[in-house]
Amino acid sequence: MKNLHTALIFVCLCACLWACRPTTGGHDHGTDHDDHGHGHGEGQGHDDHGHGDGTTVITHFTDQTELFVEFGPLVAGQTTEAAAHITRLSDFRALTAGRLEVGMVGVDGTQTFAVDKPARPGVFRPQLKPKTPGRYQLVFRLEAHGLDSVHTVGEVRVHASADAARHAAAHASEEEPADTISFHKEQQWRTDFGLSVVAKARIRPAFDAFGTIRPRADGEAWISAPMAGRLVAGKGFPQVGMHVTRGQALALLSPRLAEQGDEATLEAAVQQASTAVRQAERERRRLERLAAAGAIAGKRVVTARFAEERARTAQETARRRLRQTRRVERTDDGPAEGVITIRSPIAGTVVAVDRPPGAWVDQGQRLFRVIDVSRLWLEVHVVETHLGELKETHGAWFEVEGLERTFEVPADALVTIGNVVDSRTRTVPMLFAIDNPDRKLRVGHFADVHVIGDKPRQSLAVPVSAIVMESGMPVVYVQTGGESFVRRALRTGVRDGDLIEVLEGLRVGERVVSRGAYTVRLAGSSGELSAGHHH
Repeated sequence: MKNLHTALIFVCLCACLWACRPTTGGHDHGTDHDDHGHGHGEGQGHDDHGHGDGTTVITHFTDQTELFVEFGPLVAGQTTEAAAHITRLSDFRALTAGRLEVGMVGVDGTQTFAVDKPARPGVFRPQLKPKTPGRYQLVFRLEAHGLDSVHTVGEVRVHASADAARHAAAHASEEEPADTISFHKEQQWRTDFGLSVVAKARIRPAFDAFGTIRPRADGEAWISAPMAGRLVAGKGFPQVGMHVTRGQALALLSPRLAEQGDEATLEAAVQQASTAVRQAERERRRLERLAAAGAIAGKRVVTARFAEERARTAQETARRRLRQTRRVERTDDGPAEGVITIRSPIAGTVVAVDRPPGAWVDQGQRLFRVIDVSRLWLEVHVVETHLGELKETHGAWFEVEGLERTFEVPADALVTIGNVVDSRTRTVPMLFAIDNPDRKLRVGHFADVHVIGDKPRQSLAVPVSAIVMESGMPVVYVQTGGESFVRRALRTGVRDGDLIEVLEGLRVGERVVSRGAYTVRLAGSSGELSAGHHH
């Protein structure tokens, strides 16, 4: 309360803080209004209109909230209910809780009226009961969670009697322009709605080109089979979309030997080798007994031992071939000897799996494709007529189909500019390195690119989302009051990302509908013109 009293006293002493001067006819006359009802910057009011019965309508902004208030004639000693609509500017939604204090500063002191909560979401109904007639400075202060907003709206008149109020209203009543569109606060709060203040912005001239999103030269790897064999899943087989690290095992390859036969043939080979071992062993023992008796020379024993060794080696080879064949044919993921581990040479995302586990593959056959999608290349195809503008490139911005946003490319992201004009497309390639931290961009995406070829300039601009095309003409909807809008045709210039340059049709400080413009247009075309309503 102390802060409110301080603000009220300051307002009383400093008339320069008046935001508007509503007359008894119910008009909110902001400073420096022109015939079109142009709006103002932060802290300023709009040229709202009364309803022909002395009702005062005021719209006022701070950096946190919008106040749209309506109240009937103020009469000394009588209670007048005000309908104060409070919109939170962070999301343009109704304020659902908070305390609203209304201060009236006059020559006889300060009067304060307060409500501790809204009557319904967004609408506070303070009861104003001034004691004496005269002119008062009106201040609204809102206190809510995360908000402390003071609206100094200017001067109001308190009449000595109801007859005096009616007389003033009859002589000061004024109708709104016929082309005013009414879009009530309740409608604004329920829809995707937002306003933007018209201001000067940094606009970068650019020329159009088309582009393609592609992997970096060192950010893509095709992984092939090092030799013929059968793929084994190992601890887990890659899937499309799976992230892998550099050196991570993707699969196992069980090589297939050229002379390898079927399992039955190899089993027979093992049996034959085992028989040969037993025969060599018996022969070696027989010769050892004869040599011990002195019947034969010792050289024959040495030869027998070598023959037994060769037989055992052949047996182990046959057994190994049989084990390898059985391992290749089985479908489990257990480890086995002789397999080759296939690893990813880069960190990235698996984008292609060309062969399933268990499949036979040939040497050099492609198995997997891994791409590092966190940082890609934008390949821009510049038509040869724009080559002269590439001497000093200031970056680019682009859009892709299906993503409701623009992507900025700084000047230092340029990798290279080609030196050869493509004979078929008559274009020269430009490469930009672009970050893709949220993985929204996809390799192969077509891009609508705007290459910035000139230095930026300061120009009036509005969000692209505020523009509605009507019969080929760009149109915006300008707020002239809390619930009042007018259609305004524009002459536009260069587009720069989410902004578009305005050459004619708007002034600095006006507010345009930047979200929900088409909905406001529908409200106007449906004939819902501002004839007044009750809250």
